[in-house]
Amino acid sequence: MNVLDEVDGYQITQRGLDCYGHLEPGAPEDFRQLAALLVDYWIEGDYRLIGIGGGQGSGKSTLCRLIASAFKHVGEKVAVLGIDDFYLPTNERLRLASEVHPLMATRGPPGTHDVDKLLKNIDMLIDGGSVRVPVFDKAKDDRVGNRRIDGPITRVIVEGWCVGASPMPGAPEDVPINDLERDQDLKGDWRRYINNALETAYGDLVNRFDQLAYLKVPNMAAVRRWRLAQEQSLPAASRKSIGEINQFVAHYERLTLWMIEDVPTRADLVVHLGEGHEVTSVVLA
Repeated sequence: MNVLDEVDGYQITQRGLDCYGHLEPGAPEDFRQLAALLVDYWIEGDYRLIGIGGGQGSGKSTLCRLIASAFKHVGEKVAVLGIDDFYLPTNERLRLASEVHPLMATRGPPGTHDVDKLLKNIDMLIDGGSVRVPVFDKAKDDRVGNRRIDGPITRVIVEGWCVGASPMPGAPEDVPINDLERDQDLKGDWRRYINNALETAYGDLVNRFDQLAYLKVPNMAAVRRWRLAQEQSLPAASRKSIGEINQFVAHYERLTLWMIEDVPTRADLVVHLGEGHEVTSVVLA
């Protein structure tokens, strides 16, 4: 697909084409085109706070790296905040595991991020200030210090697998959908806690966005494949096995499936991904 030519409702400007020409040539071609298109579109609309969601392995980090580079080319300084860096420290998740449910020890689902800190960082950046953002080491499963973002910046981008998620309908604790839920959350306490988090702190985050973009994965099988590919970038001693990956992804399955169904009905822009990780279409609201 030629992303630059085949998006209904928006014609990329020369500025966007210039951005595209300066992006790293080794990056996936369709993601280079997508980044240039998004930057051009967001500048035209003067959107300041942007959310980018999508299932694990969908390419959010790669896309955000290209987006930041494209903004830099046109003289803008943007801050990219990954929700993963706002995971609660290990000791906090262990406290939740003791007080709420043992599954809260595992990072990932809503309820395991410090959304209040994320929102405060966003406010400070939007107001022109500087912030110290936590850095989370997934290999160590804990925070490892912080990094400084100096203001002023022109835009803030927040990316993460559950960015844009809304509360799951009905009573998600009623019917388990996988072995993890059947074996470890039969009463639904964990699922109920996640849904409550989506209704409160995460809902506040979603309501703040000027624009929400969503990378729609084709199915959970693709998520597992892509998550396994991500694992190969970690040091060998820290990599999970296929069985461990499947167990880990099970924590995300219910909400990922709900997001595939729900977020495209609310997002301002939806990027449809194919089985080969290629961009198959881009739909503007």
